Parts: sequence; structure tokens; C-alpha cells
Amino acid sequence: MTGSRIVALGHYQPPKVLTNDDLAKLVDTDDEWIRSRVGIRQRHIAEDETVVDLATEAAQKALANSGRSAAEVDLVVVATCTAVERSPNTAAAVAARLGVKAPAAYDINTVCSGFSYALATADHAIRAGAARRALVIGAERMSDTLDWTDRSTCVIFGDGAGAALVEAQEEGAEPGIGPVVWGSEPERGDAVVITGWDPVISQQGQSVFRWATTQIAPLARQACEKAGIDPSELKGFVPHQANLRIIDAIANRLGVTDAVVARDVVESGNTSAASIPLAFSKLVERGELAPGDPVLLFGFGGGLAFAGQVVRCP
Repeated sequence: MTGSRIVALGHYQPPKVLTNDDLAKLVDTDDEWIRSRVGIRQRHIAEDETVVDLATEAAQKALANSGRSAAEVDLVVVATCTAVERSPNTAAAVAARLGVKAPAAYDINTVCSGFSYALATADHAIRAGAARRALVIGAERMSDTLDWTDRSTCVIFGDGAGAALVEAQEEGAEPGIGPVVWGSEPERGDAVVITGWDPVISQQGQSVFRWATTQIAPLARQACEKAGIDPSELKGFVPHQANLRIIDAIANRLGVTDAVVARDVVESGNTSAASIPLAFSKLVERGELAPGDPVLLFGFGGGLAFAGQVVRCP
């Protein structure tokens, strides 16, 4: 059985930046109120760019960083909950833009855990021999789901995309993507919902906060155990960028005091399925993680679904 590894990462955010002071002009809020509750300073908002545009930009950067060409890709997976088009799916549209020839292409919607789900399915496809090289993308235009008069949600979310190029590794090599721990609590699915033809997001903030800060750390520890690593050995921890207080609480409970912990939520807000690859790509680009470093990725949120795995840094 051949394992897989992440070869390269890429990310993209729309140029428009919406600060907390900008939001204070739209809704009854201010910088101190937002920072004290979710830790966010600003977020990026797409104007004319679609989810396909965002995903394609991130994928192009991952390909450029890898030195591979689109012609070498045979699987494209996009994690998103904000795609507008039902058909063709986002993955197929991105493949067409990139010039990927005859790939398997599908979308995954597990909301904020989507990238880790997508990464796991790509890893499984490669291990099974169904694919050799995959583009795994998380892309969201969360601004399409916002009620800009609701300060409990409009201050939280942003737009963006992140991508990973994943490929089979040589026989006998240490797995670059560890076993996934995934699941959901569907009976609590109403905690975060996006409903209707003109979708609007709503969430039970306190309920989600309690769930994330109490339930995710033990699950993340399981992902480490499956990979044969103790959390204290991690060099990086990239959780879903939901809320700075949630990120810090999980990191503390997990005991990753010596690891680089992604806190991109401060600059990007919550970008749902895009948040993990976006934050991970930035850490690598800035040189805060080195090739081969063990990094725990863990997504959680709408559903309530969760997924995570330990990967080796490209």
C-alpha cells in the first residue's frame, strides 16, 4: 500500500480588506467588542471573484510551488459549502481553468472540517491506487451567507482559499499524511446552519464554543495516537480558524506549548473549509515550519462534523 504526502501548498485571498472599524460603520459593534469575543482584527471579502476564482488562484500557486504541471494531476477535490453552481461542480470547473485533463473531480461539503475530509479522501484514493497526484482545495465565499445587520455573525467570517498538491510517495517511505480521525454529531446539526435559496448563516455561538473547547482536544489527541506521535512532539498545530479563544483553549488542552499554533483567524476571520490550508500555507511561506515537520491539522464546525490528521510539512 502506497502512502501519500503533501508536496506543496498555496493560498489566495481577495484584495478587499474589511477591518473591524469598517464593520462598525455597518452594524452596532466596535473593534474592542469583536477582538474580545473572537480575536479577529480584519477579514478579506470577495467582490467580483467567485468560489471557482478563489480556488483556482490557490491551486495555481500550489502547482507553481511544487514545480509540477496541471497535466500531472489526476484528481481534483474541492471542499466548500458556498458553491453556487450545482453542475458542473467546483472541482470540475477548477480543473477546466487549470487545464487538468480527464481528472476525477468532486466537491465535499462538511463545512469547516471540509479540507481535512478532502485530504483524507485524496490520501485514501492514492493508497488504493485510484489516483497518483491530487489537488486538494478549500475555498469559500462566506460573505455570500452573511446578514450584514447581524453582529453575531457578520463580524466572524471572511473569504479565501488554500490548496495542497498531494502525491503518492515511494514504497517504504514514512507516511506523509497520517490516518484520519473523523466523525460528526448530526443530532446537533442545528448548531450551525446555512439555509435557503438566498442562504444566511446562523449559529448557536455559546453551544458551539462549549463543544469545540471540550470535545475537540481529545479527538485531536486520537489523531496523534493514530500517527504514532505524542502531541508534545508536534512542530505545528493548524486547527480550524473559528475563533481565537477556541484555538487557544484547544491548544492548551492538547499541550502543544512548543508547537507553532496557527492564529490566522486574527487577519482572515473564519473562512470555513479554506481556513486550514490558508493558515498552513502562510506558515510554510513565512518559514515558520520546516520540511518534514509533523503538523496536526484539525477541522471542526458545521454539522457538527470534525476531521483531523497529522501530516509532514512540505
